[in-house]
Amino acid sequence: MALSPKLELKQSQSLVMTPQLMQAIKLLQLGNLDLVAYVEGELERNPLLERDDEERRAGDRDSPDREPAEGADRPAPAADTAEFDAEGGAPAAEGPDVGEPGFEAASAMTDKLDTDLSNDFPDEPAERQLDAGLLAGDSWQSGGSRGGGADDDYNLEAFVAAETSLADHLSEQLALAVADPARRLVGQYLIDAVDESGYLRTDLESVAEKLGCPVAMVQEVLDVLQRFDPAGVCARDLKECLALQLKERDRYDPCMARLIENLELLARRDFAALRRICGCDDEDLADMVAEVKALNPKPGNAFGGGVVQPVVPDVLVRPAPDGGWLVELNTETLPKVLVNQTYYATVTKVAKGDKDKAYLADCLQSANWLVKSLDQRAKTILKVASEIVRQQDAFLAYGVQHLRPLNLRMIADAIGMHESTVSRVTSNKYMATTRGIFEFKYFFTSSIASSEGGEAHSSESVRYRIKEMIDAERADDVLSDDTIVKQLKDAGIDIARRTVAKYREALNIPSSVQRRREKQALGG
Repeated sequence: MALSPKLELKQSQSLVMTPQLMQAIKLLQLGNLDLVAYVEGELERNPLLERDDEERRAGDRDSPDREPAEGADRPAPAADTAEFDAEGGAPAAEGPDVGEPGFEAASAMTDKLDTDLSNDFPDEPAERQLDAGLLAGDSWQSGGSRGGGADDDYNLEAFVAAETSLADHLSEQLALAVADPARRLVGQYLIDAVDESGYLRTDLESVAEKLGCPVAMVQEVLDVLQRFDPAGVCARDLKECLALQLKERDRYDPCMARLIENLELLARRDFAALRRICGCDDEDLADMVAEVKALNPKPGNAFGGGVVQPVVPDVLVRPAPDGGWLVELNTETLPKVLVNQTYYATVTKVAKGDKDKAYLADCLQSANWLVKSLDQRAKTILKVASEIVRQQDAFLAYGVQHLRPLNLRMIADAIGMHESTVSRVTSNKYMATTRGIFEFKYFFTSSIASSEGGEAHSSESVRYRIKEMIDAERADDVLSDDTIVKQLKDAGIDIARRTVAKYREALNIPSSVQRRREKQALGG
């Protein structure tokens, strides 16, 4: 058989992930904080992108030297900025120099008060200011000039309060509490060994060997550190941490000490054994347990190690006058960007090489796709949120026990989108309702069949009903898991015993035996 070349034409379909499509998918699943950071990066990278008029004007007010991009609508000059020249320089005021009115005012004040203002710091000679700066070192340079003249540039960062860490907080107290340099060195070494929760993660023998000092000295310094704020800091275990806090409150009596030494019995809720060990009645034991529960097992967490970002809702839901619900986007979380077509037309005329023209065309295409993707993202979020509100109308009106079973496919079929798109929209998005702020995924719960063949029940509502039943039980009638299953089936909810146990453990509710023991020990 002879081999010969030939030309064939074949047509096929395939899904191609273009960079623009990948960008749209990425934006869809970003939360508001990540989205703002992404858009800020695009604004720095793409010269054809700019904030819209409202955001740019806010930025111009914050940064007087910032000029809007060419072709953009310039904000009308305010009354207090009309005298600035075109280059953003100083006002072209007629008459004396800017600094002269200040000197005239000082001279007039001197004549009026019949006194000398030479001790006023802003009017000090430059030589004296320089001497003060040399004595202060780098802090004089970073803190800005103290002369207060017209050309002074204040460093605003010098006025920003830095977050105080736990180590800094303890070091400040150490400097006041310990005067001996050797003991202060030992104290600083111990402070460096304290973790974020406030516990000392080293033994005293190794510290003494490392620093070449007696163990007794290390113990003395540790006793001083354990009296610092916050109470319970520098403890070596949980028992010592709770004991330090109780000593701070003057509540560490022998009875309380025996309770702290037997925390494992408290964890098992063996109140009968605790009552026997502590030698107290039920009422005193209940008071002691309540005091222990009010203590902080991790005192160092009040300072933290990182910045905690608050949850900002993406969608706002409020009651409508007609009895329905108004669903709207939180415009404060949406970055607003525009494509500066005028600037593009201007620079295109002066672009000479093909490389420059290709770069500008790529920037224009990227800018247009970003604006389009942001708009599509906002519309998709609003569409998904509106359908969630429609499906969960009973929850918004009556509470969590009326939460309906819901999954991604139900929302996708209702709004005509793919299930994966709905999954991306519901990631890291939050909704503010009259009942609080909830993540979108909170409304998607599994269903539990009805024993009577009716509408299924949401697992979240069943979990809430189980909690209500246990909270309402009496000491002489504690509900077992089998009893809860029977009562739920009588209410039309078909649920297995292992499911009830799983929900109960997820709610941190002990078993019926432990609950009965606890209620009887505490007097029901």
